[in-house]
This record gives sequence, C-alpha cells and structure tokens, in this order.
Amino acid sequence: MKCNIITIGNELLIGQTIDTNSAWIGKQLNSIGIDIQKIISISDNAKEINANLELAMKDADIVLVTGGLGPTNDDITKKTLADFFETELELNDYLLNKIKTRLSGLKIPINKLNHDQALFPKKAKIIDNDYGTASAMLFEHGDKIIISMPGVPGEMKGIMTDQVIPLFKNKYHLDEIRHHNVMVFGVPESMIAQKLENFENELEEGVSLAYLPSLGTVKLRLSFRNIPHDRVEELIEAYNKVLKSIFGENIFAYNEETLVNDVLNKLRNQGQTISTAESCTGGKIANMISSIPGCSEVFNGSVVSYSNEVKINVLSINKENIDKYGAVSQQVVEEMAMGARKLLDTDYAVASSGIAGPDGGTEEKPVGTVWIAVANKDMVISKQLNLFKNRNVNINLASKHALNLLRLNFLNEK
Repeated sequence: MKCNIITIGNELLIGQTIDTNSAWIGKQLNSIGIDIQKIISISDNAKEINANLELAMKDADIVLVTGGLGPTNDDITKKTLADFFETELELNDYLLNKIKTRLSGLKIPINKLNHDQALFPKKAKIIDNDYGTASAMLFEHGDKIIISMPGVPGEMKGIMTDQVIPLFKNKYHLDEIRHHNVMVFGVPESMIAQKLENFENELEEGVSLAYLPSLGTVKLRLSFRNIPHDRVEELIEAYNKVLKSIFGENIFAYNEETLVNDVLNKLRNQGQTISTAESCTGGKIANMISSIPGCSEVFNGSVVSYSNEVKINVLSINKENIDKYGAVSQQVVEEMAMGARKLLDTDYAVASSGIAGPDGGTEEKPVGTVWIAVANKDMVISKQLNLFKNRNVNINLASKHALNLLRLNFLNEK
C-alpha cells in the first residue's frame, strides 16, 4: 500500500512553522505496513492544491492532506477539494451541532466563520475530530482514498490515531513490519557501508538495511517485512552477533537509546556518580546529562571553567602546566577531570578543553583541536580529537566523544 502526503500552508514554506506532521504520519503508517512515497509542502493556493493533488493520486493508493481547514479566510482547502471532486458544500447539521457544543463548553460564542466550518462537501464522508472544530474529510476516487485533516498537530494526531489508522487496518491487508536498530558511535557512515557490503548482500529475503546518520552516530535500521515473529527474533540475535563482531564496542545500544542515556543507565545500574569540568564545550556535556529525567541519581554537578582563573582557583589546576603546555593540552584536561571529581565528590568526572572556533587556532593547535579526559579515583584517561572548523559541530561532537570515552574505558561490560 502506497501513500503520498501533502501539507498545506504558507507558514511551512517560509520557515515560520516546522512540518512535524509528515514525520509523525510517516512513522505511524510505516509501522502498519504502508509505504510513504512522497511528502509535498505547498502554499495556500487553489492552483497548487489541485496540481499537487492530481500528481499525488497518480502513483499512490492513499493521499493524506493536512492544513487549511480552519475558520479563517486563508483556509481554502475544503472549498478547493470540493471543486476538485466536482461536488458542492452544504450545511451539515451534525457538524454544526458539534461545533456549537464544543464552543459552548469553552464559553466561546459561535460566529459566521465557525458556522461555515459546518459546510461540508456532499461527496465526502465525515471523519470526526474530537480535538477541534474542523472535521476531516474522506473522498473516494475509484480505488483511491484521499483524506484531508487539520494541520494543528494535536488534532491531526488524534484523528489519525482514533479514526484513520483503524480505518486502514480494517480496509487493507497490510504487511507486518518490524524494525530493529543498532546504534554505532564514532565510525563514519562510508566506512560502515564498506564493512557491511557482504552483510547487506546476504540478508534474508524480506529484510532490508538502512543507514541513518546523525552527528557522530549512525543508526543501522534492520527492517523485517512479513516474517514470522519467531523467525524475526532468531534473525535479530544472529545479525546482532555479526554486527558486534564487525564494530565491537562502537555499538552502544540496540534500540533508539542515545549515547548519554546509555551512559546514565550504566552509571545508575552500577550505583556510580558523574560530574563534568568543561571549557570548550561550555556546559554542553552537563546539559546533555541534565536533559535526561532522573539524572539527579547520578549527576552531582558541573564546573564551566572557560577562563584560566577558574581552572586554577576552582579546579586547582597547576598554573605552571597552563603556562608550559597551554589550556588546550593533555596535562591540563587531565587535571580538570581530577579536580572536578574531587571538588564535586563523584566516582567519575569528564573534562573538555579545546579550540571550538571559528577562530583562536594556531599552526600548532588549529581550530578543532580538543582534549577530553575521564578520571576516577585510581586513574585518568585522555584523548586528543582533531575536529572541524564549525563551532557548534565541535561542541556537540566533543561532548559525545567525552561521554563515549567514559563508556568505553569504565562502563562497558567486558
């Protein structure tokens, strides 16, 4: 079963509103075996709606449209679809009563624009919206289904969950799809693809592999289509072993878990605590940790030691080391980790010091030079990173690498 999505709204095209609807719809439909072929964002313009609707219907069984069903004058989707399917708008008493009841409960008087929301195309079927005043519309065109829904995410999600997805499950014989993710950190996508060429060619029929890269991480998504549940479990176990033999400790999870989540879960399970001492990352590591609910069980605090004075006076860094080696050095970052661990009384401390950019680099230490370290009571481990010229990328990557250094050397199960 194939589906195309059309999102309508000038605000989407000028960047005023981010289209989160399509991503959510795609995820929900994929989980029940409906393939998304195209996602199109267009303006509130009848000509554009007509042209793109005709295009979307050519190669899809289902077309989902969001946006343009509100009470204001620029909401033209309903009238445009009525014209497209050669039908008229008529006052629907059922919808009018629903609108009156909803507005009355909110103590809002009904006006002409609300009243006009009860105008409904004769050829369309009503899909109830229990989350707002604009009902969704279902048109049938031969063997194709076109459904138009409000663009407000909460309303769209409610309609999809309560009405549309159950309708599809009852109407169509859908493939059963299951996804399994393997999370790999610190290996470039191109290198992963090269290493997995034989693996990918030998996948069982009905299994596919996708590469989903983000900063520092590649999610390997194995998809199983129309394979019995027991067989899927066998394949997942077998594929995990093969991937582990190829990537080893670069694999940090087998689900949607993030690197920071994995680190905090391991700390929590081991009853251990963490603190951070940050220079070039400016508190980003602490921010990543503190964004996770329940982090207070393992996270004591952070020192953002951007200046040398803070490094010396708060973290007890040896001034001679700063003078001799510079703030961006193995000696200083290791002292930062040891100083934070003592100051904040934790089992581990993670530290960073570097040149995030875009300026500040030298020939000896160019922009992107970063030192990271992890300390516990017995030892300290450090690593130099040679990153990029992009400040935000460097801050984010250095933060992830620092946590990964902790994971690999102290937290990974042997």
